Amino acid sequence: MSAEEPLFRVVRGVPTADELAALVGAVLVRSRPAAAAAPATVSAWARSGRPARLDTWRASGLPR
Repeated sequence: MSAEEPLFRVVRGVPTADELAALVGAVLVRSRPAAAAAPATVSAWARSGRPARLDTWRASGLPR
């Protein structure tokens, strides 16, 4: 594919500038990679059942 060759062409009809812009916009949006999903938030209720630190179980056996 040469630099002079267009990426796509209109085969039938005469699109207006607005229609051509809408087509180009749709192709650009479609060609972008999907955005990464936001990480799921953990509710306070679920968080309350978890230890605060990873070594909390070890510290629980130490004298106070």
